[in-house]
Amino acid sequence: METTAKKGFFNRFLNGVEKVGNKLPDPFILFVFLALGVIVASYIFSLFNASVVHPGTGETLPVKNLISTEGLQYIVTSMIGNFTGFAPLGIVLAMMLGIGLAEKVGMLDYAIRTTIMKSPPSLLTYSVAFVGVMGNLASDAAMLLIPPLAAMVFYKVGRHPLAGLAVGYASSGAGFTANLFVVGTDALLAGISTEAAKIMDESLVVTPVDNWYFNIVSVFMITFLAGFITSRFIEPRLGKYSGDAVEVEVEEDPPNAGKAFRNAIIAGLVFLLLMTLSVAFPWSPLRNEDGGVIPSPFLTGIVPILLLLFLTVGVTYGITVGKIKSGKDIAGYMAESMKDMSGYIVLIFAISQFIAYFNWSNIGVWVAVNGASFLKDINFTGIWLIIGYILFTASLNFLITSGSAKWALEAPVFVPMFMQLGYHPAFTQVAYRVADSSTNIITPLMPYMVVVLTFMQKYDKKAGIGTLISLMLPFSLAFLIAWIILILIFFYAGIPFGPGITPHL
Repeated sequence: METTAKKGFFNRFLNGVEKVGNKLPDPFILFVFLALGVIVASYIFSLFNASVVHPGTGETLPVKNLISTEGLQYIVTSMIGNFTGFAPLGIVLAMMLGIGLAEKVGMLDYAIRTTIMKSPPSLLTYSVAFVGVMGNLASDAAMLLIPPLAAMVFYKVGRHPLAGLAVGYASSGAGFTANLFVVGTDALLAGISTEAAKIMDESLVVTPVDNWYFNIVSVFMITFLAGFITSRFIEPRLGKYSGDAVEVEVEEDPPNAGKAFRNAIIAGLVFLLLMTLSVAFPWSPLRNEDGGVIPSPFLTGIVPILLLLFLTVGVTYGITVGKIKSGKDIAGYMAESMKDMSGYIVLIFAISQFIAYFNWSNIGVWVAVNGASFLKDINFTGIWLIIGYILFTASLNFLITSGSAKWALEAPVFVPMFMQLGYHPAFTQVAYRVADSSTNIITPLMPYMVVVLTFMQKYDKKAGIGTLISLMLPFSLAFLIAWIILILIFFYAGIPFGPGITPHL
């Protein structure tokens, strides 16, 4: 990082962003301060007898003071319930039990390495991009595994290793808004969206599949864009690699890993066949009472179904390679995956208190109703409002890089406000996701950027953060523009973003 250039407007701007961002507290402490801020704000609102008419019930709701006997009693008695009853907590932990098992036995790593290393040279760039996008099955691990692996493969086939690293990092960073499967990120964001939507409508639920159709299209769009930008812009700019010879090491897989992966795929297909039969016919058990799929127990229970799917493939792979010899091993790997979630659990405790105080005090309703009225008064309510929100969030990513923390901060404000303007919470969630994913790869505060920079310096010792960001900027801008266009296509063509989900309520 010390090699970063100190001169020039762009580098001064990056240095400034890094300096300001580093002064922000840890996300846990940030939400503790925000919760305290809501408490103070509720007291100030109460001094002015602030109130709001709930648009759904017509009831006049006063802003309740948290610094009062009633408020203090609520804070003390609700703290545990706010935490344990927070929708994203159980959903995400349940999904990670399955995904974490598949990761700990080595199945996900094997799939990623095999796909990249066995790709035909003509399809290598697009294979790396596709694997990068899909890599968020392994959560953040993809951003640590795929870039150095892609750089090594590019180097071995005589192409510039930094081009491989660039497409691997860009696609991995964008992957949090694109996948063919429903993954942990979908469950996490949907849970937070549901909590925020309850400010206006207690019955509204955002499910993990509500952005699924949009995510599927995004996989192919980002794969093509990442491959195209790498081939047409990044590699010509880098030129032929002329650095020192680099010794590369390839991690060895268990001798029967191929057989294990084949068995896991077969087991997964059998499971999916059974699930298909459970919804294929009008009388199938996971359809609704009228024989429909939207809504249905199948969609409501998608998280347990995915948990069972990943447990099926993970256990099959683990047994075949010899990593699972008893039920104790299964429990051990699942426990290891929960250890990786400890930071998330701690963060959720603070987030849940902040959102609960925001809801109980009625500040959320007040902000939503008055904010929506203001936007209507200035005639700023159409699709340009959503685009403006996307650009705002993309900019905020330079200061707060945690996707879950940023959505927990924004959702209680923007979800109810946009609901008042007629937009579905899942649509607001899509806008958030494309903004967050687009600029993940160019913010200096992304914790994985320094790690990726270390991999980069293996091939170019003079590379600094400015070098990495300059490689990422074309991807970031292209992804942001393309995603905005894709949202416009879905919006105006009336294409559902997920099962039964349109932009408007």
